[in-house]
Amino acid sequence: QVQLVESGGGLVQPGGSLGLSCVVSGINFNDCVMNWHRQAPGEQREMVATMSSNGRSNYGDTVKGRFTISRDNAKNTVYLQMNSLKPEDTAVYYCNCLRLLPTLMGYWGKGTLVTVSS
Repeated sequence: QVQLVESGGGLVQPGGSLGLSCVVSGINFNDCVMNWHRQAPGEQREMVATMSSNGRSNYGDTVKGRFTISRDNAKNTVYLQMNSLKPEDTAVYYCNCLRLLPTLMGYWGKGTLVTVSS
């Protein structure tokens, strides 16, 4: 059974920083393109950051220069470091494994809430 468990969410003031973690089990972590998505109340889910198993990363336009994705393949863990947080970053953040081979499959965590407010 594939499981993704996020942690690290919470309340932070505007301009502050927060780090998220996601531990993956039940699947070969190296087969996963790891992604962070977020969904704010009343909004569609959007991609925040993505990282392939060889470390290639990409970011959504709204977080470029502020967020950093990283992964530790030995620990089956992906991280999201969020700096210079804004109230509009408030959302539930979801971890996602996208496995491309042998068949395309996606797996999701249950999410962790990040609230940016003074």
